[in-house]
Order: sequence, then C-alpha cells, then structure tokens
Amino acid sequence: MEGGNSPNLQLQQLPLATAAVSVQPHTDSFSYKENLIGALLAIFGHLVISIALNLQKYSHIRLAGSKDLRAYFKTKTWWCGLFLLMLGELGVFSSYAFAPLSLIVPLSAVSVIASAIIGIIFIKEKWKPKDFLRRYVLSFVGCGLAIVGTYLLITFGPNSHEKMTGENITRHLVSWPFLLYMLVEIIIFCLLLYFYKEKNVNYIVVILLLVALLGSMTAVTVKAVAGMIVVSIQGNLQLDYPIFYIMLVCMIATAIFQATFLAQASQLYDSSQIASIGYILSTTVAITAGATFYLDFTGEDVLHICMFALGCLIAFLGVFLITRNRKKSVPFEPYISMDAMPGMQNMHDKGIAVQPDLKASFSYGALENNDTMPEIYTPATLPIVQEQHGSKGVSAPPYRVLEHSKKE
Repeated sequence: MEGGNSPNLQLQQLPLATAAVSVQPHTDSFSYKENLIGALLAIFGHLVISIALNLQKYSHIRLAGSKDLRAYFKTKTWWCGLFLLMLGELGVFSSYAFAPLSLIVPLSAVSVIASAIIGIIFIKEKWKPKDFLRRYVLSFVGCGLAIVGTYLLITFGPNSHEKMTGENITRHLVSWPFLLYMLVEIIIFCLLLYFYKEKNVNYIVVILLLVALLGSMTAVTVKAVAGMIVVSIQGNLQLDYPIFYIMLVCMIATAIFQATFLAQASQLYDSSQIASIGYILSTTVAITAGATFYLDFTGEDVLHICMFALGCLIAFLGVFLITRNRKKSVPFEPYISMDAMPGMQNMHDKGIAVQPDLKASFSYGALENNDTMPEIYTPATLPIVQEQHGSKGVSAPPYRVLEHSKKE
C-alpha cells in the first residue's frame, strides 16, 4: 500500500512545485514596478517640496522690511508654496509604502538638485559666459553626478517587498538584529547628547549625527505607518493593531526632536554645510536602519549591493559639490551711527560736522578704535573732557560728554 501511494503523492506534489516556479517571475516583475512607483513618487515629492520652499522664500524676500511681521500670510505666493509643500510631503510619505526604505531615503538628493537649478534660473545678476561657467561649474558637475547616482540607486535598488501588516512589523520589531541595532543607536545617541548638552561640544557633525539617528527612526516608522494605511485601503484593515499607534507616536516624536536639533544647527552653521553633511549622515544611518529592520538587502547579490553603494557615493559627491558652490552668508555686524542715536544732531548741521575727533579716548559702535583706518570707515567717537566745578566740597562726576549746540 505504501509503495502504491508514493507515486500518487509525487504526482500530487508536482503541480504545486510548478505553480510555485511560475509565480516567481511575476513576483519579481511586480516588485520592480513597485520600486518604480515608489521612486517616482519620491522624486515628484522632493521636486515639489523644493519648488514650494523657494516660493515661500521668495514671498519672504519680497516682504522684507515690512512693518507687519505676518504680511506674507496675506500673499497668494506663500499659500501656494504651503499647498505644494503639503502635496510634496504626501508624495514622499506615500512612496515609503511601495518601495524599500533603503531606496527612498537617498532620493532626497533630488531636492538639492532642484534647488540648485532653481537658484541658477532665477538669479538676478548678469554674468558673462566665462564668469558664469567659472562660478557654476561645480553646480553643473554636482547635478550631473547626483543624477547619475540617482539612476544607479533606482536601477540597482533592493527588491525586498512584504505587506506591512501588524504581524510582520511586530516580528521585525522584536527581531535580534534590530534590537542589537537599537541598543547601539541608543548608546551612541546618549553619548552624543551628553557631550552636546553638558560639555558644550557643538560641532556640526555631532548635531547632525543626532539628527540622523532620530531621522532613521522617523524613516522606519513612516514606512510602517504608510504601509499599514495602504494595506488597510486595499481591504485588510490594520488600524486596529496597537503597533500602528505606537509607530505613529514614535514618528511624530522623532520628527519634532529632529526639527529641534536642525533649528539649533541652523543657528550655528551655514545652510550649505547642513545640507551636504546632513544628507550624507542621514542617508547612511537610515539605510543601515532599513537593512536591519526591514531586511532590505536579504537575497540581493553582491553586484547589486556594490552598484547600489556606488550610486550612494556618487550622489554624496554630487550633493557635496552643489552645496560647496553656494555663497556663504556673511554675518551681520551691527553698527550704530551718530545720527541714529536719540538726542543727537544730524551728521552735518549748517556745514559744521558733528563727527568728533578720531583721537578721542573711547569709541562707540565698535570694540576697538583703529586709527589707521580711513576716516569714512572709522566708528563714531565721543570726546571726553573733565568738568571743572567751582565748589570744592561737593563731589561731582569727573566726566561729562560734550553735546553739539545749534547756537554755535
């Protein structure tokens, strides 16, 4: 009986194996389509975000010097920028539901490319062809490298796909690779936070590494929330799982703290440095988080992984060249002129100059009085003379400041 049943068992198992083999090519094709959809959504989102931020910046520049600090709320340009900003963020958020995290995160280089192109197109200064090429050659080279890196990322990106259900996310959350990664990340974050807050170590790498560590958790939670929402829309409700709300709270909290550290970095360092260094650190840490939590590179061959890493390096170099070519902001040095002081006369009154002698004993409006500078660039100074009092018994202040009189 056993010998007679074994051929039947083999014949019954053969169609199952054949079906499994026929499904695999369809799954690979579908995975590539999902990657393409996610990449296009991310590119569209970052492009729209860049346009939106430049529109809002244009609105602020036009209203610079206005007495109403919130005058830009009344302009259509600012509200159009806000609408495009929300649309772009929605596109980037949706892209995480279709493509792996390690593919979506490096595509933020598109926003840097778009900002560089918009800055060159809408520049108001007139340049000769030689001067223009000399000034913007790094931007052109950087844009080209970033585009090549983006192409390699999309072509050789990981193809790991799974439905973002509550069971899958919970299984990834308690897996030992991610728990080990979280332990290392928490230790590094606490050490950096201690040196930053207690030892006042405010190097740009320290601050942006704090941002990158928080950003990696934001990316992990965004993919989980977006994936569960898409699965719920497809008919398999996932919003009743507690893990969805845990991920949602973590996403909001990490995003808020990330924005706080970014604001602190923007007060200390130039925006071009923050853009380049922040992109490199955030992308590297986020790819590591995606590889440990979602196992993005499981089953990928060595060639695809190496080409993907090469695409990241080329994109890093392109972003660095683009941001390096930007003008660094010159810090404003406040200076108070004599005619702006309350109670002082105008600089010239009836042909008599109010500007005192430069050899006086103290200067106003600068820390040092440099007598070698030309008179027009020398800070305004006030002469000090000793006041003579007739009464010997009364003590009076030894000094007074001479004021200009119109009767002279």
